[in-house]
Amino acid sequence: MSSLWAGVAEAISQATGKPYAIQTRESVAGGCINTATVIKDSKGRPFFVKLNDAPRLAMFEAEAEGLKAIADTHSVRVPQPICWGVGDGSAWLVLEYLDLGSADARSQETLGRQLAHMHRATNAQFGWRIDNTIGSTPQINTPCHDWVEFWQQRRLGYQLELTGGRAGKNLQRKGEQLLAHVGTFFRDYQPVPSLLHGDLWSGNAAAVDSQPVIFDPAVYYGDRETDIAMTELFGGFSRRFYDAYHETWLLDAGYKVRKTLYNLYHVLNHLNLFGGGYASQAEQMINALLSEIR
Repeated sequence: MSSLWAGVAEAISQATGKPYAIQTRESVAGGCINTATVIKDSKGRPFFVKLNDAPRLAMFEAEAEGLKAIADTHSVRVPQPICWGVGDGSAWLVLEYLDLGSADARSQETLGRQLAHMHRATNAQFGWRIDNTIGSTPQINTPCHDWVEFWQQRRLGYQLELTGGRAGKNLQRKGEQLLAHVGTFFRDYQPVPSLLHGDLWSGNAAAVDSQPVIFDPAVYYGDRETDIAMTELFGGFSRRFYDAYHETWLLDAGYKVRKTLYNLYHVLNHLNLFGGGYASQAEQMINALLSEIR
């Protein structure tokens, strides 16, 4: 067995307090950023292992801390982080193995209620104690008392800076114009710093025995509307999810406009990661937001 997997097994043994020797390894889907493997010992005890290049260890450390933060709210279930480290040129993260299935109507309704309860976990400032990643892009979480400043500088402004003008001068100019007027969308609304999943699209939600599970977080404290907005960006969440959330904690009427502001962050991130048609989508969103400014 390679030194990588020997090190993983030893770390699991230390973290769980039970000897663990890897008997089988099976490659599974791990998204577009990491590779993933399910390991088992001779007793069939499984763990889910994410792998990436050694310099990515901080990304895994932040993911583990984010999962712990969500778990501490006693709301939505997440896979328990077991241990993480570096070996043989690779960074790795070991998670509790969950036999995930598709989210059905019942689990989506439960998720709506549980997510609202998770959002009740608040903080004195926006941001988080450490930076993490959104996809493979650094996500800056330096704490701030002012949400408008936070969104201007650490979210939209940062993503616009990353484009480096590659998407065209027009998008850059309009984006900077929007940045200067972000406060317009918060004249009658002051969000509280809620604990967020941060990357809540349908691919990061599933179910175990009809109980919802969320994973791959990009945690920070921010406006809860940002989590709800992203569930709408790529679809996949049922009407029962939204009804259950609203019954538990109603959204402000201004959300209908602000959701475009929040989803622009993710579209710009996709532009920076993948290019392609995301530039035109981002520009359309910016135009819609600029039309709301008076």
